[in-house]
Amino acid sequence: MQAPRSVSRPCDLASDITRRTADLAEIKQRPISATAASSEKALEQMQLLGGRAPGKPENKSSILTLGLSVHSAPVEMREQLAVPQDQWPEAIQQLCSYPHIEEAAVLSTCNRMEIYVVALSHNRGVREVEEWMCQYSGLALDELRPHLFLLKDQDATSHVLQVSAGLDSLVLGEGQILAQVKAVHEVGSTAKGFGRHLKGLFMAAITAGKRVRTETSIASGAVSVSSAAAELALMKIPTGSYDDARICIIGAGKMTRLLVKHLVSKNCTNMVIVNRSRPRVEELQADFPEANIELRLMDSLMEEVANADVIFFASSAEDPLVNKADIEAMPLCPDIVGGQRRLFDIAVPRNVDSDINELSTAHVYNVDDLREVVDANKDARNRAAEEAKELLKEEQSSFEAWRDSLETVPTIKRLRTKAEDIRAQELEKAIKKMGEGLTKKQRRAVEDLSRGIVNKMLHGPMQSLRSDGSDARTVNETIVNMHALERMFDLKPEEATAHVWEAKGRD
Repeated sequence: MQAPRSVSRPCDLASDITRRTADLAEIKQRPISATAASSEKALEQMQLLGGRAPGKPENKSSILTLGLSVHSAPVEMREQLAVPQDQWPEAIQQLCSYPHIEEAAVLSTCNRMEIYVVALSHNRGVREVEEWMCQYSGLALDELRPHLFLLKDQDATSHVLQVSAGLDSLVLGEGQILAQVKAVHEVGSTAKGFGRHLKGLFMAAITAGKRVRTETSIASGAVSVSSAAAELALMKIPTGSYDDARICIIGAGKMTRLLVKHLVSKNCTNMVIVNRSRPRVEELQADFPEANIELRLMDSLMEEVANADVIFFASSAEDPLVNKADIEAMPLCPDIVGGQRRLFDIAVPRNVDSDINELSTAHVYNVDDLREVVDANKDARNRAAEEAKELLKEEQSSFEAWRDSLETVPTIKRLRTKAEDIRAQELEKAIKKMGEGLTKKQRRAVEDLSRGIVNKMLHGPMQSLRSDGSDARTVNETIVNMHALERMFDLKPEEATAHVWEAKGRD
């Protein structure tokens, strides 16, 4: 288990990033098990559809979501578990090295850190994800568990659709989360453990997010974390005008781009941006010609913070850039801003030490403090959220139908394998009875005859097992047909397991 993070200065950032990468690499590799545990949901569904008797369920993996968000955990804990996007593939690989985790995905933003897995066993899969979280974060399980949420199967799929639609965001309807969900699919597609179930789930989430934003009014006037920070800062300036405050932004990534956009919309046109390199800031200068954006590099960080009254922190730094002693040593801000330096930390992990709030001359606001703005803008979007939920039900139904349709794949393989075994045995018997006088041509004709008969006999049953998953009613009929054929042809469940994982291994 790694030690908790310590406060470092800006010059330590490169070594800290190296350390965090090393932390991920140190998590113990484990062999993948080929044994699947039964899913309670699959068993209940099969019983309802007249499937197998209890005690002999078809093995079906569970989709699980474990995580914490702005709704369940403070920012101090979220930053302990934050996984940088460039480390998502390695995290997926580590998770899939556990024996009961078949697929994995990571969604880590300033407001949430969530792990999605396809687990061969529900209980064991949960324990393995918890173990990974503890090892990665350095937190003990009894510290972590009170803040974790756990969702399974339909609850898990419903959750990711709501996340993508912005219904689970601190800022209801915010658009940035859809881009982050797209990033999960994009990054996951390069990782070996991001399998077909999670690919399908996140594609459904992306579709749902797009539909909600185009078919409802939830995005009308919706705010992002960046715009909420710009609004909150304006509320805290005594004069209510950015003209009376000196503005500084630390970092020049996507969050800063959105922040500059909203600051400009609020008539804030003079600002200093501090970044490690020039290109991104120069892009912002070109994209916002109406703003007077001054560029400074990180070696002048403290000087620029000291010269500013309102400072926004949106850097990807792993450790705090500014602490209490730094602020205490800086000159006081002018009376027009109340003699107080205001720091808005919208980064996770946080860029600013919270103990700065012990000073009377400064105050730190983090992402959890944005509720003040969010609550004032929430009522109108709550009405749109009800419309959005109906659309999400449609998308979830389509995904569940598609996933259920995958159940027939092993049955198709077992039926064809059994038919082929019978054909080969009977062909061998017939050829022996015919004696050794058969020519190659005659033998081939008999073999082709046997294959033709089997293929024609199987055509009807095979068609009854095929479904594209687009219609839930058709899928249910296909599942009923599947169980009927399994009983008719005595296709054993223990035979099924091997074929299921053989099929998944080729996907």
